[in-house]
Amino acid sequence: MPEQEHRIGEISALREEIAQLRHAVVSHAVIDQAIGVVLAYGGLRSDAGWEVLREVSQHTNTKLREVAEYLVQWPHCAWLPPEIHRGLDAALRRRGSLGGAPAEWTRRDGTSPSGFGRRGSAFLLVAAQVVPDDREKGDDR
Repeated sequence: MPEQEHRIGEISALREEIAQLRHAVVSHAVIDQAIGVVLAYGGLRSDAGWEVLREVSQHTNTKLREVAEYLVQWPHCAWLPPEIHRGLDAALRRRGSLGGAPAEWTRRDGTSPSGFGRRGSAFLLVAAQVVPDDREKGDDR
C-alpha cells in the first residue's frame, strides 16, 4: 500500500507539472504576440519589443502577462487601459519612437478616434497580421 500511495503522489505531482508547463507555453505565446503589437505600433526593431513590454509592466505596476494580454486584445477591441496606453507611449518616447496620436487625430479628451494612436488604421492592418483573428480558423468565440 505505501508504494501505491507513493505512485499516486508521483502521478499527482506530474499532473501539476504538466498544467504548469501548459500555462507557461500559453504565456510565452501571448508575450510573443504582445511584442509583435509593440513593434508594429512603435515602429521598433525586434530586439526592443521585450524591453518596452517589461518597462510598461514595471512602470504601471502590472504583471507582464497581464500587460501582454491587454496588448494582444487591443487590435480586436480598440481599447487599451489608459495607464497601459500611457506607459506604452512613454516607453516608446524614451526610445525615440513618438507613440501617441498626432494633434489632428486627437479628440478634446486626449484620445485618438481610432484608439490606436499615431499609426491609426495602418496599425490595425499590421496588428491584424501579427495577431490573427481566431474566427478565421472557424472558432466562433
